[in-house]
Amino acid sequence: MEEKESAARRMVTKYMWLSMGAGLVPVPVWDLVLLTGIQLKMAKDLADHYAIPFAKNRVKLIVSTLIGSVAPGAFAYGPIGSLLKVIPGVGQFAGMVGLPIFAGASTYAVGKVFIQHFESGGTLLDFEPAKMRAHFKQEFEAGKTLAAQMKNRSPEKPEAEANAAKA
Repeated sequence: MEEKESAARRMVTKYMWLSMGAGLVPVPVWDLVLLTGIQLKMAKDLADHYAIPFAKNRVKLIVSTLIGSVAPGAFAYGPIGSLLKVIPGVGQFAGMVGLPIFAGASTYAVGKVFIQHFESGGTLLDFEPAKMRAHFKQEFEAGKTLAAQMKNRSPEKPEAEANAAKA
């Protein structure tokens, strides 16, 4: 069973890198559209990995509820960070600094919460986001730290993946 969970954690690390890249997209709102798609794809891959039937609309609701639980503090990194990119110079820089961290942290937290739920035998039908809020917030904070560390590394460096797999 540990191998299955370890493989799932590696998936989350891969999607963190993709999410952080989406946060660098200079076009406001497109970065958030990409981030949403990446998180949905990660959730689908995790569900497939655990042989759980995937329900896209259910996952959208779960993810939006979980991410909403870290607002308003994290909100500045997400949509506001995206919209800052319309301001030439300083706004673009600020948006492209904060949004990758938010993107990586939220993807990490979503992935970790899904892994925990699936590992305990849960499905998408019995996933209750309200009961996972505290755990999501904790994983989001851990994800911010990890994303900041990853931001300074290349995705090819194995220590970044090893650190994420340990988290």
